[in-house]
Amino acid sequence: MQVTLLGTGDTTGTPTVGCGCETCQRAKAPDDELLARAREQGATITAGGGVERTRFSVHIHNERTDETLLVDFSPDFRQQFLREEVPLPDEAIISHIHFDHLDGLGNCFRLIEHLDVHAANETDPETGKSVAETVQSDYHYLDQIEVRPQTPLESFDACGFEVTLVPVNHPPLVCYGLVVEEPETGAKLALSGDTSYDIPEASRDVLADPDLLLADGIVPANLCEYHPTGGAHHDDDGTPRTFGTKHMTREGALSLAEELNATETRLVHIAHYYPADEAFEQPLALDGERYEL
Repeated sequence: MQVTLLGTGDTTGTPTVGCGCETCQRAKAPDDELLARAREQGATITAGGGVERTRFSVHIHNERTDETLLVDFSPDFRQQFLREEVPLPDEAIISHIHFDHLDGLGNCFRLIEHLDVHAANETDPETGKSVAETVQSDYHYLDQIEVRPQTPLESFDACGFEVTLVPVNHPPLVCYGLVVEEPETGAKLALSGDTSYDIPEASRDVLADPDLLLADGIVPANLCEYHPTGGAHHDDDGTPRTFGTKHMTREGALSLAEELNATETRLVHIAHYYPADEAFEQPLALDGERYEL
């Protein structure tokens, strides 16, 4: 499978609109060292000569079936597909209903003739509807999409892959990570989804031993002091592995990767709050990176 990271940023992306922080400025006008590193990672250099992290989305191509699976619909859908020149999706998955993962679905209008959209069928106590039901109701006007409700922790076929949605912890809404496996080669991609470090054991078992893990690592742990609720799920050294309640810290994501025995790990859903001298270091991902599994 070929995995393209279309969007690796958090809800505002990097550079963030209207922000003059050093990290956003460095993204707009990278120095030679950062450009070299970005090219080495396979990241995309923008038309303006910068690097970026647009809102989250992952493109997965199955070379065996020549089909494409899209994970989440970024609001930056149009920009991402034009920039990377990748095929439009044949099927898609929605991890949860926050706007930075869902609002790009409207781009299907007049672009795609038919699209199966997979989403979890569990009722969310907060909304009274499942993710699948929310997608169906919010995008009822898109005749070309067909919502396929899926039961978490039960595998289903999408684009010739075996896909499993796994419950994670992203309060107050239900949210899911997922595993995508190529049944003939055994290649395995795992995505943590938007989550705190407190991922259920049953989900960890499914996520374990991936060739590539894409893990939510929104900020470094030391920034928890600026969050109204601080940090949580501290390790033995007292380092918080959760920023607030919804996302893993960099250190939490790396701890998860070690526990899952990931062969390779890239951190995604990255915020511009990382200090400029840390924001573009390994293993933090940039848009446009591609991986062959």
